[in-house]
Amino acid sequence: MTRKIQQRDAVIGVIGMGYVGLPLSEAFASAGFPVMGFDLDADRLAALSEGVSYLAHVSDARVAAMRGRGFTVTANPDVLSRADAILICVPTPITSHRAPDLGHVVEAAETLARVLRPGQLVVLESTTFPGATAEVLKPILERSGLRAGHDFALAYSPEREDPGNRAFTTASIPKIVGADSEAERRVTCALYDAITTTVPVGDTRTAEAVKLTENVFRFVNIALVNELKVTFDALGIDVWEVIQAAQTKPFGYMPFFPGPGVGGHCIPVDPFYLAWRAKAEGACLRMVELAGEISQAMPRRVIDKTLQALAERGRSPVGAHILVVGVAYKRNIDDTRETPARDIIEILRSHGARVSYHDSLAPELTVGDTLMTSIDITGDALTAFDCAIIVTDHDHLDYERLARETPLVIDTRNATAGVDPTLSDKIVKA
Repeated sequence: MTRKIQQRDAVIGVIGMGYVGLPLSEAFASAGFPVMGFDLDADRLAALSEGVSYLAHVSDARVAAMRGRGFTVTANPDVLSRADAILICVPTPITSHRAPDLGHVVEAAETLARVLRPGQLVVLESTTFPGATAEVLKPILERSGLRAGHDFALAYSPEREDPGNRAFTTASIPKIVGADSEAERRVTCALYDAITTTVPVGDTRTAEAVKLTENVFRFVNIALVNELKVTFDALGIDVWEVIQAAQTKPFGYMPFFPGPGVGGHCIPVDPFYLAWRAKAEGACLRMVELAGEISQAMPRRVIDKTLQALAERGRSPVGAHILVVGVAYKRNIDDTRETPARDIIEILRSHGARVSYHDSLAPELTVGDTLMTSIDITGDALTAFDCAIIVTDHDHLDYERLARETPLVIDTRNATAGVDPTLSDKIVKA
C-alpha cells in the first residue's frame, strides 16, 4: 500500500460528497491520485458528472478540473471494492435530546462491510465521540469476516474544513491521524502526507478527542463573548470596540466575535458528542452545557432588541414587515444547517410580524413547515420594509444602502461599522 501511495497508484474512494468529501476528493485528485466519489444523492452525482458544483465556496471550474484529472462519481457500492483507501465523510448530527446520531456512519459502514477486501485502508473523517471508531465502526466492518489491524487497516483522521475560508484549504490544514496500531498509523500518515502535513497521535480515541477539543474551545469562547456582549451593552459599552482594542495584545488573548447565535455542522453539534460521552462515564462538561444555554438564548436576545427598537419608533411588531438579511450560518457560504436565522424568523412570526429574507447564496430556507425563498432587494425593494435584521454578513452586500433605504437596521455582526456616520441613528447593534 505504501508503495502504491508513493507512486500515486493508490485508488482513493470517498464516501460522502458534501462539504468535507468534495474538497478532500479535490485534494487527492490534485495530488495525482485516481479518486472516485460515492454518494446516494442523485442530484449531486448528476452535477458532479457534468463538472458542476453545488457548493457556493467550490467553483464549477474546480469541479471541472477534478473531472479532467479523472475524478469519477457513483452510487454503486460495489465500486468501492476497487479502492485502496476509503475515506468516510458523512454527517454526524445530534438528536433533539443532544445525543449523537451516528446513523450515517453506521449506514456507510454496513455498505462498506459488504464489499470490503483484504489490504484496504478505511479512515473515518466524520466528527464523533472518543471510542466511536473502535466501538461502532470497527465491529460493523468486521462483519465482513476481515479483522482490523490484520486484514485491513482502520484509522481516524478528523476533518478540519472551514467552508469559505480562502486562507486555509484541505491541502494547507494539518491532518490529525490516529490508529490503534503502529502499522495502521504509518500507512494512514503516508496517505495524508501526499496532500498535507500529518500530526500522528497515539490511537483513534485521542484523534477523536482532538477534534472535539478544537470545537469545544470555539463553542465555549463564542458563548463567552456573546455573554460579554450582553453585559457590555447593559453598561453602554460597544463590545466590538472592546474586542478591536483587546486583540492588540500580542499574547494571552485570541479574538472571538459575538453574533445572533451559533450555527453550522460543527460548532453547535460536536461539543455535545463529548458531553454525551462524559455523562456515560459519570463525568460532566458543565461549561459545554452552559455555553449551549447561552447560545440558544441569542436569537431571543436579537428579537428583544428588535422589539425595543420598533417600540421606540412607535411601531408595533404586529404587521411589521421585517427583512432578515443573510440566513447561511456564516458569511460567504450557502450552508443553512443550524442557522440562528430560523429561530429569529419563527419568533418574529410569533409576534405577528411579516417576515421575508434575502440571501443570494441560500435561495431557499425551510422554517418550520414553510419553504421560504430569498427575495430580490434591487431597485426600491428595501423601502417596503419597517426593519432589516443582519443575521449573516456576506461580503457582497451593500450595507450602506441597506441602512440608507431601510428605516431601522438591527446589526448582529457589526456589518455596518463602515457606513456613513449620519446613518447611525437608524442602526441598533444586537
